[in-house]
Amino acid sequence: MRYPKLLEPLDLGFTTIKNRSIMGSMHTGLEEMEGGFERMAGYFAERAAAGVGMIITGGIFPNAESSRGGATMSNDEEVGNHRMVTSAVHAADPDVKICMQILHPGPLASTRELVAPSAVKSRIGRHVPNALDKAGIAKQISDHAHCAAMAQKAGYDGVEIIGSAGYLISTFLVEKTNLREDEYGGPFENRMRFALEIVEAVRAAVGPSFIVIFRIAAMDMLEGGMSWDEIVTLAQALERVGVTIISTHFTWHESAVPTIATMVPRAAFTGVTGRLRQHVSVPVITSNRINMPDVAEAVLARGDADLVSMARPFLADSEFMRKTIEGREDEINTCIACNQACLDHTFSGILTSCLVNPRACHETQLNYLPVLSPQRIAVVGAGPAGLAYATTAAQRGHSVTLFEASQEIGGQFNLAKRIPGKEEFHETIRYYKRMIEVHNIDLRLGVRADANILQAAGFDKVVVSTGITPRVPDIAGIDHPSVVGYIDVIQGRKPVGKRVAVIGAGGIGFDVCELITHSGPSGALDRNVFAAEWGVDFENHPRGGVTGVEPRVARADREVFLLQRKDSKVGSGLGKTTGWTHRLTLARRGVKMLNAVEYVKIDDAGLHIRQGGMPELLEVDTIIFCAGQEPARGLFDELAAMGIAADLIGGAFEAAELDAKAAIKQASYLAAAA
Repeated sequence: MRYPKLLEPLDLGFTTIKNRSIMGSMHTGLEEMEGGFERMAGYFAERAAAGVGMIITGGIFPNAESSRGGATMSNDEEVGNHRMVTSAVHAADPDVKICMQILHPGPLASTRELVAPSAVKSRIGRHVPNALDKAGIAKQISDHAHCAAMAQKAGYDGVEIIGSAGYLISTFLVEKTNLREDEYGGPFENRMRFALEIVEAVRAAVGPSFIVIFRIAAMDMLEGGMSWDEIVTLAQALERVGVTIISTHFTWHESAVPTIATMVPRAAFTGVTGRLRQHVSVPVITSNRINMPDVAEAVLARGDADLVSMARPFLADSEFMRKTIEGREDEINTCIACNQACLDHTFSGILTSCLVNPRACHETQLNYLPVLSPQRIAVVGAGPAGLAYATTAAQRGHSVTLFEASQEIGGQFNLAKRIPGKEEFHETIRYYKRMIEVHNIDLRLGVRADANILQAAGFDKVVVSTGITPRVPDIAGIDHPSVVGYIDVIQGRKPVGKRVAVIGAGGIGFDVCELITHSGPSGALDRNVFAAEWGVDFENHPRGGVTGVEPRVARADREVFLLQRKDSKVGSGLGKTTGWTHRLTLARRGVKMLNAVEYVKIDDAGLHIRQGGMPELLEVDTIIFCAGQEPARGLFDELAAMGIAADLIGGAFEAAELDAKAAIKQASYLAAAA
C-alpha cells in the first residue's frame, strides 16, 4: 500500500474513522440559498462515495446573535434540512462520518446584536460587539449545547466547535479581546473557562458516543496572541472535559500572515500540531496547504498528526481519495490555493466553487454525461480554456484533436508558474497533461491550425481558444528600446534594468513586480524563507507565533514603480483574500505604487508622467507594459469568413482581464452541453 498511514483506520473507541483523511470545514453559501440543502447533499455525498474518512460541514450558527439570516441549527425544521445531508452521506457510504461545525462568529458577526467577552471591535468586523453579561454567557453555552443536540438529532456523527480564527470562543482566550475582570477574564485559567464550559455542556447534551471536536488556534498569528503554554494548557483541559479530537487551526482572520494562499509552503504549520500532539492523548488533526496524498502521508509518517484535514483539495477534485486509494494520484486535479472561486467568493457573499473545478458546489447542475452521438471536435489553443473544453468533451466520449502553436500546453499558466509563490500552477498543467493521455486526445503541439487546415479535416465542431495578445498602450515613445512587454520579462527573454516602471497594476503588473523584486529561494518552496518573510517564529513560538518578530524580506537590488491610470487604491481589484498579501509584500520590498497617473511620453530620460496635474520624470532604464489584453480572434474571423461556425472561449472570447476562473468555467459548461 503506497499510503499506509493515510489509509489506516482510526479507532475512537465508540466508533472508527475509516481512514485519516478529513474534508475540512468550508462555508459554501449553499447553507443559505433556496434549495441549498438538496445541493449540499449531492456535494457532500459525492466526496463520501469517493472514500473520504470524515466530512466537517461549513459553519452553522447556534443562535440569532451569531448572524441574522445565516444558517442556524436550533429547531426541528432546521433538523429536517440537515437530515437530507446526513442521509445522503451515509447512503453513499455508511462508514463515512460527517460532523457539523458549530460556529459563533462573535465580533465578526454581521448583525448589530453581535456579542463578545468585551466591547472590543475586530479590525475587520462591522460593528462594536455587545459585551456579554453573566446571563448572556450562560445563554451562549446553552445554545451551543442545544445546537449540538439538534445536530445529533439530524443524523450527524459529531460536531466541531470552532474556538479559533477570531470567532467568539477565541476572543475569550486572548487578553487583547478579553478585558473582563470576572471569572471569565484575567488569568488564562479564567479566560479558557468559557470554552471548557461549552464543551462540558455539549458533552452532557450528546452523551459519550458522539464525536466532539474542538478547533484550537495552535498558532494564532497575532501580536500578543496566545502563548505556547496557554495552548498546551487549553488542549489538556479540553481533553479532561471530554473532547474526542482536537483540531489545530492557524491564524485569526485579521492576522497579517497568509496561511492558506498559494505562496504558503505545503504543510507549513504541521510541525506546530506535532508539538501539541506530544502533550495530549486524544487524536489531533492538522491542516493548511496539504493538497496531495504524498504530502498528507509524510505529515502522518512524521507523527505531526493523527488526521489530516484537506478542505479546498476536495473542492478541486471530489474523487481525491478514490484516486489515492486506486493509485491514480497523478490524475488528481490539485488545489493550487488561488482562493479565487472559493474563499474570495465566500467572503464576497457569492456561492463557493473552484477555479480548476467549476463543478464544485454545482454537482446537481453541471455534469459530464456520456454522449449519445460522438463528434469529431477540433480545439485550437491549449491554454486553460482549451484544456478544460478538450478534456471535458473527450471525457464525455467525443473524439478531440487539440492544436497548440507552441511546444507546450498551459497558455498563460506557463507564465504564472514562473512567478515566485505561484509554483502550484505546475500542478494544473501536470493534471491536464495526464487527462490528455487518459482520454486519448490527439494533441498536436507546434501546429498553428489555420482555417484551411480545419476545413480540410472536416471536423464536426471547431472551438477557438487562441487566447490573447498584450495591449500596447498608446503612449508617445512606446517603441523606445527601454520598453518591454511582460511576456518577454516573465520568460526571461529581455533584460530588466535597475530602475523600472511597470505600467498597469492589475494581477499581471503585481506578478511582474513580484518576479523582478524577488531574490533567493521562493517562500512557497522553503518554510524557513516563508517564516522570515512573514515574521513567524516556528522554533520559539512567541505569543501568536509572531510577537516581537520582524519580517525579513529579501529583495533584488532594483528600484521599481508600479503605476496605474485609475485613481483607486493600487491593487484594489486583486483577490479579496490574497490581494493584501501582494500589496504588503511589494510595499515591504520598497515598490512605489502610484495611482491616478497620466502617461505623457517615453524618451532617453525615462518615463514622463503627470500625477495630480503635476509633471514628473521617472528616470528609469526599463519600462514594462502590463496594460491589458486584446482577444486573439484572427482564426475565429477567418472561419466566419469561410462560413465555418465555431465556438469562441477563454481569452479569445473576453480578454478585459486574464481570468482563468471564468475561462475554465465557460469552457466546462460548453463542453458539458456539446
